[in-house]
Amino acid sequence: MGMAIKIKTILWEKKMTIKELAEKIDTSGNNLSNKLLRDNFSEKELRQIAEALNCDYDGIFMMRDTGKTI
Repeated sequence: MGMAIKIKTILWEKKMTIKELAEKIDTSGNNLSNKLLRDNFSEKELRQIAEALNCDYDGIFMMRDTGKTI
């Protein structure tokens, strides 16, 4: 499963939009949407996204509140 799918899955579970996530990581919704389409993220960006989603990141996402990994 690619990172874009994992991020979209977490957004869906948290009932959060791409725009809301983009605001939390200080980027535009268009920029984040393009990165999701290309599935192209740096390690730094993935760590920033994980923090904004209240997740731990270690190559996977683990939701802190449920412990579920994605």
